[in-house]
Amino acid sequence: MNARCNRSTKRPILEAALLALASLAVASSAVAYPGGTPDFQTDVAPYCAACHASTAEADLAGLGERAKVELPETKHYAAILAGAGNYAEVPEAERAKLVELLAAVDRNSTIMLEFPPSVAPGETFQVTVKVTGGAGPSVGVGLVDRPHRFFAKPASALGWEVVGAPTILGPKGPQTAWIERRPEREGRDVTFVNVDGVHSSADQDKWSRAKVIFTLRAPVTAGDYPLVGAYFYGTETGTAMTTRMHPEYGPQPMGGALGKSGRVKFSKQAVITVKEGGRKPAPVADIAP
Repeated sequence: MNARCNRSTKRPILEAALLALASLAVASSAVAYPGGTPDFQTDVAPYCAACHASTAEADLAGLGERAKVELPETKHYAAILAGAGNYAEVPEAERAKLVELLAAVDRNSTIMLEFPPSVAPGETFQVTVKVTGGAGPSVGVGLVDRPHRFFAKPASALGWEVVGAPTILGPKGPQTAWIERRPEREGRDVTFVNVDGVHSSADQDKWSRAKVIFTLRAPVTAGDYPLVGAYFYGTETGTAMTTRMHPEYGPQPMGGALGKSGRVKFSKQAVITVKEGGRKPAPVADIAP
């Protein structure tokens, strides 16, 4: 009798504890998207943003029909047009217009690299990643080894070594708060950063701009080495129709933390030649998406 009573008493307590943990998990997700990764200052790879959609089928080359599942039309827009979940708040007559506005955010969200075409083995040089658009309040910018959603590795895995903390230049100038959350004794030489204060508006055709400067050390072995920029951004806070204000976290997407409204977009692949003799006396090259 007592044993049965103990089990009966503990069950509501256990259920309450599990509910509390679930609530914490949801709250944590709300902070992460679209508020960036305020608690994680380290390298990342594109697969980590599982709720984001990819902007090009080529970014999932070799995955067959799975690639189509990851595109905005399937992963994000279909839910809007069907009025699923929170999107039921959008009148049916306005849903197609909303999709047009979100597609405009994607068209105006770009990433490009500025890089030297040739460097010497072990040479230290700079690569600048320029981004436009994106719906904030935060976006992510990183360097990877290939433009592939599931197979890309951080650029450091290929031999590119980040030297010191990346320089983050947001829409209003230099930013250090995010990178300084990583203890200096651990080194701030990471291949991924957050850019805060991003605000784009498809309603007004206004698009944020930012850039991140990475100081890299080249591999010591000669050869042709690829380098790709990765852009992690949101879309729904780029239009008033799907922006919901949170008293603590600011603009939030109507679809919620896991609403598939984020994106992963790659620059075109750069190839930097590492060879004896150093850098070519050529101007810095731009690669547009």
